[in-house]
Amino acid sequence: MSLLRQLYSTHKNEKATNEIDDMNFRFRKIVFSLASASLITSFHVGAAQAPKHQYKPDGYSIVTIETPKDERFHVTGLDSDSKGVIWVATRFGDVWYYKNDTWFKFAQGLHEPTGLLVNDDGSLLVSQKPELTRIIDSDKDGVADIYETVVDDWTFNDNYHEFNFGPVKDQQGNLYGTLNLSHNNPDAFTMGAMGSPGGYRGFAYQVTTEGEFVPYAWGLRSPAGLGTSPKGEIFYTDNQGDWVPTSKMHLLQQNKFYGHPVSLVDVEGYTRESIKQMSLEQLEKMSETPVVWIPHVEVANSPGNPEWDTTEGKFGPFSGQIFIGDQTQSNVFRVLLDKVNGQYQGAVINFMNKFQSGNVRAEFDVNGQLWIGQTARGWGAQGGKPFGLQKVVWDGTTPFELHDIKLTKTGFRIAFTDTLSAKSVTQESFAAQSWHYHYSSNYGSPKMELTTLPISNVILLDDGKTIDVTLPLTPGKVVQIDFAGLKDEKGRSTSVDKVYYTLNQLLEGEQ
Repeated sequence: MSLLRQLYSTHKNEKATNEIDDMNFRFRKIVFSLASASLITSFHVGAAQAPKHQYKPDGYSIVTIETPKDERFHVTGLDSDSKGVIWVATRFGDVWYYKNDTWFKFAQGLHEPTGLLVNDDGSLLVSQKPELTRIIDSDKDGVADIYETVVDDWTFNDNYHEFNFGPVKDQQGNLYGTLNLSHNNPDAFTMGAMGSPGGYRGFAYQVTTEGEFVPYAWGLRSPAGLGTSPKGEIFYTDNQGDWVPTSKMHLLQQNKFYGHPVSLVDVEGYTRESIKQMSLEQLEKMSETPVVWIPHVEVANSPGNPEWDTTEGKFGPFSGQIFIGDQTQSNVFRVLLDKVNGQYQGAVINFMNKFQSGNVRAEFDVNGQLWIGQTARGWGAQGGKPFGLQKVVWDGTTPFELHDIKLTKTGFRIAFTDTLSAKSVTQESFAAQSWHYHYSSNYGSPKMELTTLPISNVILLDDGKTIDVTLPLTPGKVVQIDFAGLKDEKGRSTSVDKVYYTLNQLLEGEQ
């Protein structure tokens, strides 16, 4: 317990030091907005901006949860159990649970945890900066009394940016986490804004069912969210920055390289000097291709964890789809997967905005409610509050929104949640453009070779909800399709009228 006492002391000092985060939140938000605007303008004249209007599907609303009084309740870890109890880890090191509309403190003294998982046996797994910790209430009095180190095989250099995200679990019971790179660490190896002093920074790790730590994959930058699909596959998101031209989501696979070169210092056969000698072309060829690129500002700047809707209709017509919150834009967006030639690619589309703070954690409970954990952490967020907890609920109303999009040989098949007005299904109701991003050590990338795409045909299928759109296809592009002219039979327009498809490859063989 001496380590925990030391961490608790560090936590209290950090808590006092970080008072300025909340006191100066609005000032930081203004500075952040100005800096972001300057950066975006330097990239690309006329660069797209975040939607200004409120968008939300019919039937969905945001409910704000009252958090414990006089607690700076930055929710950085979030899970729920089979009874619908909500479990929260806060940035300042506490663990709470929410039951029958009442908060109870379960644990304290952790070092900036950024993830929490409820185990089947009732214990908790919490990712804090120096370790992955199991927390147990052995005497069943509602307060934790055992803190066990699960793994701590990486190096923590007391750098503010060295977060430990996760954990999530696969179907075999293995655990996974991700380790953020350092920032402004004088001992770190850098080739851009972020660096690694060694010790598995920029790695994903696995903890086997036997408790073995396995360096699993590398090349990660700020991998702030992990999620497990219903099939047991592990996905993660990464934030835009050096070597990450825009935010993205990947399928996590063992012994793969995900683009940021500095973590190679911990891979056998590489040295700092040999990494510096590698060409951009070599590094790009080594890198895994994202499942989806997430357009900067238009959709997200700092995405959190991918959360699958497994509610079987309790949350409406989006069952099986992925929901992700964004810390900067204070919104939630969807990811629509498409398996092409055996590989995942797909689309992103905004879902709801105007949340109160930065959305970093998402969790569906057993009642079909989408809980959103929030912090601005001094970096700024569109929402006006520095922290909080909200949930999205559905009242049963059928919304009119884009439901899904799939690649075809000649374009895309786009499905909607309600019957379309046949009169609105015209070529004039659509517009499309494409671009790609430039991989480099620069902080983000503009849209490269931005091109308008002609819509040559649109066909409404017999179900009245699905449209085949014909347009030219080029692999390696992001394709944006606008459909603002569409209406349903009730005269409604969609609240979101743009979708962004990551076209990694075209369909092979017969469709």
